[in-house]
Amino acid sequence: MTRKRKCPQCQIPSFFVKNEKGERRLVYILQDGNIVAKYPEESLDGFNLDEVFCLGCSWNGNSKRLLD
Repeated sequence: MTRKRKCPQCQIPSFFVKNEKGERRLVYILQDGNIVAKYPEESLDGFNLDEVFCLGCSWNGNSKRLLD
């Protein structure tokens, strides 16, 4: 099983990304840095993957700053 990276602030592995319209997609960031949709049938096309937002707290930033 692939491990998920965690928020540096609250330690949960659940995030979302946004597109230009403000729509959100729930995502996980895998240990290798890949960003994957929580629901595989949802596409991440058009979503900004350079900034992720934590579902558990106010943290947001680049996925490279997450904890392993």
